[in-house]
Amino acid sequence: MKDFSKELSYRTSRSSGAGGQNVNKVETSVTVLWNVNGSEFFTEDEKVLIQNKLKNRINAEGLMFLTVSESRTQLMNKNKAVEKIIEIVNKALIIPKKRLATKPSKGQKQKRLDNKKKLSDKKENRRFKF
Repeated sequence: MKDFSKELSYRTSRSSGAGGQNVNKVETSVTVLWNVNGSEFFTEDEKVLIQNKLKNRINAEGLMFLTVSESRTQLMNKNKAVEKIIEIVNKALIIPKKRLATKPSKGQKQKRLDNKKKLSDKKENRRFKF
C-alpha cells in the first residue's frame, strides 16, 4: 500500500445539514486535493492507470477531490479523508487477473444429467395416467 499523503493538500469548509450551535461557526468539513499529474510518487504507467480507473473523480486539471464531513472535528475528518483517498488510489492500482475459461468435467456433466433424469422421473410419476 503506497502512502502519498505528503502530496495532499487540504481545504476546510462548514459542514452542511443539521448540527446545532456549532454548525454555523466551525469549519469541520475537510476536502482533500491531490494532483494526479504532478505526483512524484507514482510512475507514468501508474498515473495512467489511476486516471483511467478514477476518471469520474478527477477533474479537467488533473485534481482529485474527496470531501469528508462525517465527524464533528476537523482533525478526525482530515484523517478519514486521507485514509479514504489512499484506499481508493491503491484499489485503482490493482490489476485483476485474467480469467481462464474452463470446461466442466465428465463427472460434473454426468451428475447434472442424473439429477435432471431423477427430477423428470419424479414429475412423470405425478401425472395422472388412464
